[in-house]
This record gives sequence, C-alpha cells and structure tokens, in this order.
Amino acid sequence: QVQLVESGGGLVQAGGSLRLSCAASGRTFSSYAMGWFRQAPGKEREFVEAISWKGGNTYYADSVKGRFTISRDDAKNTVYLQMNSLKPEDTAVYYCAADPSYGSIWPYNFGSWGQGTQVTVSS
Repeated sequence: QVQLVESGGGLVQAGGSLRLSCAASGRTFSSYAMGWFRQAPGKEREFVEAISWKGGNTYYADSVKGRFTISRDDAKNTVYLQMNSLKPEDTAVYYCAADPSYGSIWPYNFGSWGQGTQVTVSS
C-alpha cells in the first residue's frame, strides 16, 4: 500500500552528522505512523525512532536519545532522521518503515519497509 525509498546514507567520522530521508508514496501519508530501524552486521534489526501520524509524539531508543531526531513533512511525503554526534556503533543499514493504519497508536505495526541505506561511522 505504500512504497518507501531511503536516501542520505554514507560515510562519516565519529562525531559527525548525517540526515536520512525516506520518500513515501500514497495519498494518505499524513495518516501513517513512520519509523526508522537499523541492522548492523551480524546483529538483529533494532528500533531507532518513530513518529506518530499526527506528528505530535515521538518514540526513540535510549541509544540514540539526544542525538537523533525524527521529523516529517507531510506535504512532501517524506520522513527524516537527523543524526548528530554519530558513533561507530551507529554503523548499520537504516530502514524506513510505515504503519498505514489510520490513527494507529504505539506500539505500531510496521507493515511497509524500504530497502535500506548504509550508514558507516569511522572511529
């Protein structure tokens, strides 16, 4: 029901910043809860941050608290992940996800996923 395409990944030194973008299709993007996940080599996929369909609520993992910020621009059908003070342990493939259920509440049911974008943080 929704297609997601991530971009903005790349190489960055520890302490640097990156801004990831996720472009989504669909007429009802504004009603989707959106989230970011990541998966490091040899590790399971983990939750990073999410934003409610109204944009008023955000949820985040303790590991990124104070460093990452999720936001959305419904007019552009895009969700962002601003990553600051990056650490080597942030290295992973980052995935965008969507919960297309109208008025969904946390915890979300992310049923649509992007292909991922690589983020590599050097020490």
